[in-house]
Amino acid sequence: QPKHDDWFETVKVNYGVKPDGSYDFDRLPAGYEKLSTKAHYEYWKKRDVPNSWLKFNEITQYWLAKGVDGFRFDMAEMVPVEFWSYLNSHIKNTNPDAILIAEVYNRQLYRDYLHLGRMDYLYDKVDFYDTLKWVMQGKQGASTLLPVIDSVADIEAHMLHFLENHDEQRLASPGFVGDATKGKPAQVVSALIGQSANLLYFGQAMGEAGDKDAGWGTKTRTTIFDYWGLATIQGWRNGGSYDGGGLSPAQRELQRFYQVVMTLATEDPVFRENYTDLHAYNLKHTQGYNDRVFSFARWGESGQAIVLANFSNKDVTADIKIPDSLIDNWSIDKNASVRFEQLLTDGSVDFKRKTEGATSRLLVPAWGAVILRRSK
Repeated sequence: QPKHDDWFETVKVNYGVKPDGSYDFDRLPAGYEKLSTKAHYEYWKKRDVPNSWLKFNEITQYWLAKGVDGFRFDMAEMVPVEFWSYLNSHIKNTNPDAILIAEVYNRQLYRDYLHLGRMDYLYDKVDFYDTLKWVMQGKQGASTLLPVIDSVADIEAHMLHFLENHDEQRLASPGFVGDATKGKPAQVVSALIGQSANLLYFGQAMGEAGDKDAGWGTKTRTTIFDYWGLATIQGWRNGGSYDGGGLSPAQRELQRFYQVVMTLATEDPVFRENYTDLHAYNLKHTQGYNDRVFSFARWGESGQAIVLANFSNKDVTADIKIPDSLIDNWSIDKNASVRFEQLLTDGSVDFKRKTEGATSRLLVPAWGAVILRRSK
């Protein structure tokens, strides 16, 4: 028998699946993946459900009444999707703005747990996080990101991008890349590439290394339990001033970088508009461009942006090209020059439209990025 204060013991709950594999609840009829959360709520109002479902609904309703406005569900794919349809539709009936985030790592189940399970977001660990990590570690080229991005194009607005969380290694840990500044190109890609939401883990923007022994597991992660402290958070807190006074100059610079990138991701509308890959075209047509660099464009009614990320130890200088197929959408005349402002540094660059596309010579710093913006 575990003691009453044993945090690590969990109760095993049956969600209505019998030992013979049959179900103690009604299955959702065909077509419910196209119906609203309200329709799911009305469906379950008329049906008996397992007692465990009722208890979980009471638990979430208790916390909703306390003002909790979001839930994160661990390993949701281990529970029947009908349970989530029931629970999440009841949560949304109480608070339509509640945010529901889930771990689902079987990519074949993504759409079921979004459309039938009524989740708002799924962690994009498989394949986006995993592939981005391998690119950072030099195990794969940046081109491997392209099929990953395409594979969730229809549901990207419901995928949650992240580089750190309590399950994964800290960027600055030896198990990842060993240096928090090397996370810069990955953060730019993760935050700016699509419609996905972005999770910024506590301490990440200050370069938390997770290099202390918290008493369990390995030193590369940060425990979620409250008996532990983080030097970066304590430095940012600075004795209650919350002014970052206890951070090093390098940590403050890294924090400013994250502030710029995350502000662009959340406030600049161009990063919610169209996405076009530039990587494959430049890899084929641009001398000096290589598969340790990744590039794309964001564009729409609010203007255009060009993003480049360098996952290598060397600066990359190349005549970056924008193909005609994209330039035509931007209404740029032949032989015209268009100016883009640098958003991570001071200054601007000009793209000159030639016979084939538009070109500008750019330097992308080692383990850094270039973000260019042109307003209409």
